[in-house]
Amino acid sequence: MTHTLEQLSDSGNFQQRHIGPGPQDTATMLAKLGYSDLDALIKDTVPAAILRESLPLPAGLSEVDALAELRAIAAKNQCAKSFIGMGYYDTITPNVILRNVLENPGWYTAYTPYQPEIAQGRLEALLNFQQMVIDLTGLDLANASLLDEATAAAEAMAMCKRSARKNKSDVFFVDAHCHPQTIAVLNTRAEALGLEVVVGDVFADLDQQECFGLLVQYPQTDGRVRDLRELCSAAQQKDCMTVVAADIMSLVLLTPPGEQGADIVVGSAQRFGVPMGLGGPHAAFFATRDKYKRSVPGRIIGVSVDSRGKPALRMAMQTREQHIRREKATSNICTSQALLAIMAVFYAIYHGPEGLGRIARRINRQAAVFAQGLQQLGYTCTDSFFDTITVDAGSRSQAIADAAEAQGINLRRGSQTLGVSFDETSSSDDIRALWALFAPEGSTLPELSDVDAQLAPLSSIPADLQRHSAILDHPVFNSYHSETEMLRYMNRLERRDIALNHSMIALGSCTMKLNATAEMIPVTWPEFGRIHPFAPKQQIAGYLQLIDELEAQLVACTGYDKFSMQPNAGSQGEYAGLLAIRRYHESRGDHQRDICLIPSSAHGTNPASAAMASMRVVIVDCDKLGNVDIDDLRNKAEQHSEQLAALMVTYPSTHGVFEEGIREICDIIHQHGGQVYVDGANMNALVGLAAPGHFGADVSHLNLHKTFCIPHGGGGPGMGPIGVKAHLAPFLPNHPVQPIDGLNTDNDTVSAATYGSASILPISWMYIRMMGGAGLRRATEIAILNANYVAKRLGDHYPVLYTGRNGRVAHECIIDLRPLKESSGITEEDIAKRLMDYGFHAPTMSFPVPGTLMIEPTESESLRELDRFCEAMISIRREIARVEAGQLPADNNPLVNAPHTQDDVIASDWTRPYSREEATWPVASLREGKYWPTVNRIDNVYGDRNLICSCPPIESYR
Repeated sequence: MTHTLEQLSDSGNFQQRHIGPGPQDTATMLAKLGYSDLDALIKDTVPAAILRESLPLPAGLSEVDALAELRAIAAKNQCAKSFIGMGYYDTITPNVILRNVLENPGWYTAYTPYQPEIAQGRLEALLNFQQMVIDLTGLDLANASLLDEATAAAEAMAMCKRSARKNKSDVFFVDAHCHPQTIAVLNTRAEALGLEVVVGDVFADLDQQECFGLLVQYPQTDGRVRDLRELCSAAQQKDCMTVVAADIMSLVLLTPPGEQGADIVVGSAQRFGVPMGLGGPHAAFFATRDKYKRSVPGRIIGVSVDSRGKPALRMAMQTREQHIRREKATSNICTSQALLAIMAVFYAIYHGPEGLGRIARRINRQAAVFAQGLQQLGYTCTDSFFDTITVDAGSRSQAIADAAEAQGINLRRGSQTLGVSFDETSSSDDIRALWALFAPEGSTLPELSDVDAQLAPLSSIPADLQRHSAILDHPVFNSYHSETEMLRYMNRLERRDIALNHSMIALGSCTMKLNATAEMIPVTWPEFGRIHPFAPKQQIAGYLQLIDELEAQLVACTGYDKFSMQPNAGSQGEYAGLLAIRRYHESRGDHQRDICLIPSSAHGTNPASAAMASMRVVIVDCDKLGNVDIDDLRNKAEQHSEQLAALMVTYPSTHGVFEEGIREICDIIHQHGGQVYVDGANMNALVGLAAPGHFGADVSHLNLHKTFCIPHGGGGPGMGPIGVKAHLAPFLPNHPVQPIDGLNTDNDTVSAATYGSASILPISWMYIRMMGGAGLRRATEIAILNANYVAKRLGDHYPVLYTGRNGRVAHECIIDLRPLKESSGITEEDIAKRLMDYGFHAPTMSFPVPGTLMIEPTESESLRELDRFCEAMISIRREIARVEAGQLPADNNPLVNAPHTQDDVIASDWTRPYSREEATWPVASLREGKYWPTVNRIDNVYGDRNLICSCPPIESYR
């Protein structure tokens, strides 16, 4: 038998590695479903009216060839020395953290810790992050991170409005010396919420300005450090809340804002070991006073106890609040930047308080030496600063900046000034090079050692603003400073979690698929990581090419005309898409269009996002099959015809089926002047088979951390770029500091950086480039096959709640546990916890229907793993049958006592009516490798009533 070179090529290899079932497994599953080939299954599942013939993308490349192509693109970026500052700094990621966290699938493939018993490792890391933020800000509690500093400030503004109930003002007063990207994001958020942002001199004009809250930068964007005490006191007397956007490294040396009277402190933890990456992903921090704990946006990790009374961690209070309160939620934020928060706190743990002190003092010392030398050269500059000096260079400023760029040095440009910000990578050679750039012709450069010797310690920080309170005195920050100890600590935490490197995570709506190593490798290339988000455009040619190519790929996948990469989460994408719709209507004079129709089955972020975009939510009913009730939709579209702004709909539906009437649904909305927003959460059932932009949608966000392989990172990062049809393209987000060509500079700004979390975009580019058009279509077909196979296998044991035409589901299925609860008392939570004993993370619990589990297997899971999961679920059903038959007590059985830990197995007083073997090795395969939960079932009520969001004393763990 002979083979051609083409037949022997490696070009299709990655598809085989990404897609779990091989040809034989595929044939086995199709036979189980009664089909001879995949085409027949797809024709029976996807409505013919939306089915496309092919995906117009090139053939896939091998991993080697794709990495080489991307390497050539990355080489077009210039890794200049950036002294731009503005909240972004070059940093040194300790190699032990780089290799064992950022490059480790045990950390980056984990899911959000909604099942805390199998997430104790990352919950402890996030609790450490909260403790770090509490210590550095001087406040009472902190959350587990937000998306970026600018959106954290916007969340703070909204929280101030909610909290300052006696204050009737709608004005948020922002100091002119805040970072410009933060002001832009605040303006966008405020306008949509009916608030007004006034920018001015907060320190001088607070007496004359009525406001419910104010924001100051600490240190200011120009580098100046100012005392906040009088300002905070004056604000308090006006029933006005004070928000401080603080630099995290400066707080090592500066009096914390909490000690000066601030109510909320926000900022970015980026410079604690997280690369700049053209703007993200980075963990923002958010801290406040205890009395505001019920209003804090995002996630809070709290301390509770398990069923043995052992301390255990969980997400507390407003966890998934947007799914419960919907349009009345305090925010649409349902994600954080968990992986980056974990990196930042590990950086703090590794260096410890003394190490951080050395780094901060060195940065400050370099800035002070540079400033002193500038004064010798005849310049005036900031006199009170931490790391940033603003130099009055007059008419020479642009020439100096141009000369600096020619030497690979970026300065912050002003009309007559230049900003210079130092970081932990700055060196003495950098100071000398900068002096040479600034030195007037013929002048003699200062001698660095002489200047250094003349300066007193911390000479640039006023004595009354130098920090005296201790930082990071908890043992966790003082125990792991050698690489050996740090490595073991991180590994110990990692072993407490279930991630994709352990087993299938069958979460409906979350698409936990393979995050391939070849996709992840470019993230740590310096050509992507060491780029400042506001670097000159000629230095980011590689990034711009990557973004343009990724946009073209996503356009091909979706049928839209244009994409914005700015939204750095799915929730941000929803918000940005609705703002584009809003601006479109306003451009046509339709200011009255503010009704957003949303099906009752929709994700909770949908109504929350609509409320944030200042739209009124009207709920559309679903029929008994889980589809949008088209008659109810038509009636409500007619009723609100003059006010109709949009419909938000998820496709395939949140119930996991392809609705036959999607084209009719879109037509009804368009007939009444509205726009159709298709939530892209379920794009993994569409890519290559159907395109929202072809079947009637006007805008969608895409969860790149679902369909396009960016990993979930234990609860973030994510990316939520939005695709739009041509008529909405003029209204896509822009940015005041690094504008996008072709867009109005007055457009909305939704994230701190122009291209959001740009450094993780190479992951999706690699995925699409390696899969190619045919591979992406095949992945979607296998995702649908896997879901239908699971539904078929489990359907004999559990009712499958919703199916579409021909009894088929899309890429996920919902099993109904409510009849079992009636017959046995066993709940969906009991089954979720019992799955931990089998080594699995539970499917999505009680969403979109209470009392159910939603299962999405994805295309990356092999038949062997699908069968292992199904066998676990079937075994659990047999256990429930024993409860139903009275063979096991309803209040004392393997399900209600799950999960079982090693403490249970070694207990001397085992008195349960089932054996230890049944508890912990219910199927034989577990003998080969057993995952042990480290805590028993956690008491949620205790945790909410006794919220502790900081590290408890070490003695409590003994």
